[in-house]
Amino acid sequence: MIMNSIGLIELGSIAAGFETADAMLKAADVTILLARSICSGKYIVMIGGEVAAVQSSIDVGVKISRGSVIDTFVIPNVHPDVFPAISGSGKTEMLGALGIVESFSVASLIEAADASAKAANVKIMEIRLAMALGGKAFLTMTGEVAAVQSAVDAGARVVAQKGLLVNKVVIPGPRPELLTEVV
Repeated sequence: MIMNSIGLIELGSIAAGFETADAMLKAADVTILLARSICSGKYIVMIGGEVAAVQSSIDVGVKISRGSVIDTFVIPNVHPDVFPAISGSGKTEMLGALGIVESFSVASLIEAADASAKAANVKIMEIRLAMALGGKAFLTMTGEVAAVQSAVDAGARVVAQKGLLVNKVVIPGPRPELLTEVV
């Protein structure tokens, strides 16, 4: 299977999440990448596959969820830094500035990570998704100050367009001890 796109549905109901995930898998030739409950009693379903199949699967998921959808996306050609950062295997040393984007939604935050990584020469360090965060999500990135500022602004724009931006911060030359707190 060609895997050049990812899609995600964030739902406000765990039961609807299971039903939606099943319908999405039956609707198109996609692979489930992540399906789990998250804080605040929400559920996320992330799938991968060809763009058309992912879009079709997401469309069916939205329809079957009967109003439980909080947020959704389809990202064609997702940046390669996104998956390791979600799984926690994208750890990296601080390269200069530290950038953080914080969102009320998992879906918008993953979109922000992709936009940030594509906007400037930064390294996405971590994408933390809603566990022990009250349903919020955040991403951290590093690089030269100007690149981090551009990337943070690009990611924050994506989240703000959905009205889900909590905060954005760029810290030039952060103390090394801070890295153990954010990673």
